[in-house]
Amino acid sequence: MNPITLIIIYFSILMGPTITMASSNLLLMWVGLELSLLAIIPLLINKKNPRSTEAATKYFITQATASMIMLMTIVLNYKQLGTWTFQQQTNNILLNLMLISLSMKLGLAPFHYWLPEVTQGIPIHIGLILLTWQKIAPLSILFQIFHLLNPTITTILAISSIFVGAWGGLNQTQTRKILAYSSIAHMGWMMAILPYNPNLMLLNLVIYIMLTIPMFIALMMNSTTTINSMSLLWNKAPMILIMTSLILLSLGGLPPLTGFLPKWIIISELLKNNSSTMATLMAMMALLNLFFYTRLIYSTSLTMFPTNNNSKMMSHHPNLKHNFIMSTLTVMSTLTLPLSPQLIP
Repeated sequence: MNPITLIIIYFSILMGPTITMASSNLLLMWVGLELSLLAIIPLLINKKNPRSTEAATKYFITQATASMIMLMTIVLNYKQLGTWTFQQQTNNILLNLMLISLSMKLGLAPFHYWLPEVTQGIPIHIGLILLTWQKIAPLSILFQIFHLLNPTITTILAISSIFVGAWGGLNQTQTRKILAYSSIAHMGWMMAILPYNPNLMLLNLVIYIMLTIPMFIALMMNSTTTINSMSLLWNKAPMILIMTSLILLSLGGLPPLTGFLPKWIIISELLKNNSSTMATLMAMMALLNLFFYTRLIYSTSLTMFPTNNNSKMMSHHPNLKHNFIMSTLTVMSTLTLPLSPQLIP
């Protein structure tokens, strides 16, 4: 692709969520979402193959449907109240439609079916943008209107996403699909705490992005798309293998790693608000997430798949692929739990 075109596309992807986050006008929020949606489509189909075309089509249809519902909600709200913001007098049906459209954009269950398939069909670095940066704009809208939303519907979306994210990742062999189901589960955790303490949702989002970026960088550095290809890391890049294992355990929320912090404070906050049943279910599903992360670690570090003698000596060769961000983000994603008193709002 032309470098100038690429710069324009990435700048549009950068500006879309920024416009959404900076505005309180619903129409401008919608414009920001559309900008990032239309900008990322050329990146999805950059590699000419049927899988990427299918992924781009699924992504566009789902996001366009969500945008259509959102625009209808905004226009009907303006017709009713004469304002471009949601008020206490806004019809509950319109607020529920807005929540549904944002859930489709985030990939929350039961609107999650597109996310694993799209993530699987696109390049790894575009998958990183899809699972991190593209989530920020819808969550910023939810952050602004959380006090108007129905907490029962929000809780149903949250718990169903946590269940789907936990059970859906169990039977996967593709690393991108595993990370997609991980994203669904983490979005469920964020939605669960939204009605009680939206600041904790933002903290969870920051930590999730901080964990997901080094994981995707590790996959990109070695082009590992399946569990079998990850099993060859022990003779290609032993240090990457150790870092990947730590990041996966942190994603699963195992103490004393950083990923334990959001799960710990969210469960504490739910217990303070007498939601002990939900907190128990979420903790049980977190164990399932930890199980399929541990399965990845087991297949990469504790098993040795059949390889030829030449490939067994690859660890002695200098690895020319270096990434300076990887080490910094790995430290942040594993060792920042002692800072929790300063991080908890």
